[in-house]
Amino acid sequence: HRFSANAMMTFEEEKMQTACDDLRTTEKLCESDNVGVIETIRNKIKKSVSGSGVVVVDRLQRQIIVADCQVYLAVLSFIKQELSSYIKGGWILRKAWKMYNKCHSDISQLQETCVRRCSSHEEDLSSDQANHNTPVEGAVTAEALDRLKGSVSFGYGLFHLCISMVPPHLLKIINLLGFPGDRLQGLSSLMYASESKDMKAPLATLALLWYHTVVLPFFALDGSDTQAGLEEAKAILQRKAVVYPNSSLFMFFKGRVQRLECQINSALVSFHDALELASDQREIQHVCLYEIGWCSMIEMNFEDAFRSFERLKNESRWSQCYYAYLTGVCQGAAGDLDGAKDVFKDVQKLFKRKNNQIEQFALKRAERLRKMSPTRELCILGVIEVLYLWKALPNCSSSKLQLMNQLLQSVDDASCRGLKNLLLGSIHKCHGNNKDAIQSFQLAARDEFGRQTNSYVQPYSCYELGCVLLAQPETVGKGRAFLLQAKEDYAGYDFENRLHVRIHSAMATLKEVVPQ
Repeated sequence: HRFSANAMMTFEEEKMQTACDDLRTTEKLCESDNVGVIETIRNKIKKSVSGSGVVVVDRLQRQIIVADCQVYLAVLSFIKQELSSYIKGGWILRKAWKMYNKCHSDISQLQETCVRRCSSHEEDLSSDQANHNTPVEGAVTAEALDRLKGSVSFGYGLFHLCISMVPPHLLKIINLLGFPGDRLQGLSSLMYASESKDMKAPLATLALLWYHTVVLPFFALDGSDTQAGLEEAKAILQRKAVVYPNSSLFMFFKGRVQRLECQINSALVSFHDALELASDQREIQHVCLYEIGWCSMIEMNFEDAFRSFERLKNESRWSQCYYAYLTGVCQGAAGDLDGAKDVFKDVQKLFKRKNNQIEQFALKRAERLRKMSPTRELCILGVIEVLYLWKALPNCSSSKLQLMNQLLQSVDDASCRGLKNLLLGSIHKCHGNNKDAIQSFQLAARDEFGRQTNSYVQPYSCYELGCVLLAQPETVGKGRAFLLQAKEDYAGYDFENRLHVRIHSAMATLKEVVPQ
């Protein structure tokens, strides 16, 4: 669990490979004594042999661990966001799904047997003997079964959330592999696991917090409402505050909630507190630094953002290329153009993963700024662009959005006109000024001059235009048409999978409101 969590938090290739190797080793160890489990369970239930319940629990636990390993391997594959990784992850999940179903069925049968046995002996037992944990004739105790149910519920819930991360155009392939993806069932199972006595209960709690504060707002799984899931996250944090009063991770998620509620100063305090609490945990320090950098960009505090990303560029082994680009645009936005140009040169040297869409984007942007000789206006444009792409503009205060609006007006580079209008439209949308938002998105969608430089601007503009039009009953039809245009008329642009997930979510919301 520790190696998997580190890899998922840091995205470092070395840690991801180490985690994969460890998971496969664990899987082999558990499978070495995993033959004929159902037969063993049936035999042990029938026989009144002392200690048979321990054997049954051990065998079931082994199966659950194998399935958990498969899910972790699939998540590590999905993180790479490559087509081959999605296919590979799908096949891995197929095995996990079968094992979870089998384990869930076995545990349910054992629970039913336990209830029947306890009921049949209840009249013959004294009240202090007929308690929840009394084994009957060597069978598994109810307490052990409850713990196993919590254990299988963790992986089962995480499994369903994995499926929700798969881009919609690959869902048909996933369905062909033989399993569905029910997000609500996944959340329900994780909640059960988080309240259980299983050792993975804290992991289930962290998975829920991660989902509500990172996945939901980033992929817009509940539409564009950044408040979705925050009440659940706050309730979890409140319940666990007594149990984990000095946890750097819980302090980190507290900061995430505050950031999503636009309480940026409070979020910065929480992230700095988490950073201090994680003095001997490098991975947690890095995710805290990352959030400090982003909160600083949201506040247009370019110098603090530069310091955070520069430290990540030097210390982190995950995507130094990406961190170098963020360092450069923040440094340039702060006014140090010579320093920014030097950092943009480093981006090429640090570019390692040719199939990684984030690094490809960072490289293209850095190369263009380096060749053009960066200006402060273009670097600020770059900062606002990443705030938009990572869905951080809704976290900005009204005054900061107004400042961004003013700064964008000063950008007069013709090749950036489409991008400029996309960002202006997004700012108007955050202000609730739909009329100006629609006008800006329309200008961006019609921009052909900057299409080669900013290939994603047109499809993203169509998507944004569709979302704004969906908000008005009289323009729902037009909104749906723009969403379909964004989905079907464009291909091969930056962050295509990311947009497809958001389009799918918007269309699903539309179907709930207006059945097709």
